[in-house]
Amino acid sequence: MGITKTDFFSEEQNDIATMFKAIGHPARVAILDYLLKVNACITGDIVNELPLAQPTISQHLKELKNAGVIQGSVEG
Repeated sequence: MGITKTDFFSEEQNDIATMFKAIGHPARVAILDYLLKVNACITGDIVNELPLAQPTISQHLKELKNAGVIQGSVEG
């Protein structure tokens, strides 16, 4: 497989870019604002707080988690 442009940059630079990309969506910023106010993340609570559907919230949470912005596990 060929070289990608990300290979020209350090791991730290790529990690930072990934994190900024993850928080570059206003819904994810709103989710982070909410998470800063509470001790636990329950998707249903976020759905009640934001004007987004549950699958949309779940996808945004997945993106934030994959980028290392948030941590946690899925229960239930």
